[in-house]
Amino acid sequence: MDRPPLEVADLVRAAGDAFIERSRKWITWKHVKVLLAIARCRTAMLGGHLDECTRCGHRAISYNSCRNRHCPKCQTGARERWLEKRRSELLPTQYVHVVFTLPRQLAPLTLQNKKVVYDLLFRTSAETLLEVARDPQHLGAEIGFFSVLHSWSQKLDLHPHVHCVVPAGGLSADRSHWIKPPYAFFLPVKVLSRVFRGKFVAALQHAFQNGSLSFSRRLATPDSAENLCCVAETTISKGLVVYAKPPFGGPEHVLRYLAVTPTCSHLQPSTDLVF
Repeated sequence: MDRPPLEVADLVRAAGDAFIERSRKWITWKHVKVLLAIARCRTAMLGGHLDECTRCGHRAISYNSCRNRHCPKCQTGARERWLEKRRSELLPTQYVHVVFTLPRQLAPLTLQNKKVVYDLLFRTSAETLLEVARDPQHLGAEIGFFSVLHSWSQKLDLHPHVHCVVPAGGLSADRSHWIKPPYAFFLPVKVLSRVFRGKFVAALQHAFQNGSLSFSRRLATPDSAENLCCVAETTISKGLVVYAKPPFGGPEHVLRYLAVTPTCSHLQPSTDLVF
């Protein structure tokens, strides 16, 4: 495979300093750290090692990788392995693309409780899809899907959302036949939103009650779990919760988008959730 004439690292080295200077009002040290890692990746700044051919004795210097999870060059191998595995799992049927999103108002809580909140987002979105799909009023079938977490927007704002790639249909309860959805949009978005909101708020309340959530000085501790969930439910109801549409260009198009997008920052492309 020929090396592309320009890589992300080339762009960062050429325009990174100017971009950081223009973005002083909102950019954080975490963003700067990622840009510096990408700029230094596989250069003399990170050191290297000498490779020698055992047959001809030819020597070549290989510079070390930054190994940053945001670096597109370091994630290439993992991305291709993930894509190949997901392609092998695709069924000969149509697919839909469902996105579960948390609103920006929950960003302070999420930043201080990433592991807990992201786990809740994964779990409650999965439970929502399974529960609504099993309902005979909507599909009445057992479905399978995989989910990928994207935690940042293209503007580097915290924007936690889970992409789910779902076959448009499922198996009957006795596993004897395939059931197609009665709707062109697979499952009702309003129903998915309502169930998801209830499950996430209940899970957040439970996490508060068992002490799983932490609150720093910058984030006031709620008086009670009921108070926290009242605020959370009001906030979530105003935000973009569930979005669904058929994958543009087919499921492989969505797979490649999920694998190459730079917004997948807290879970590597090789990390997925399969039912």
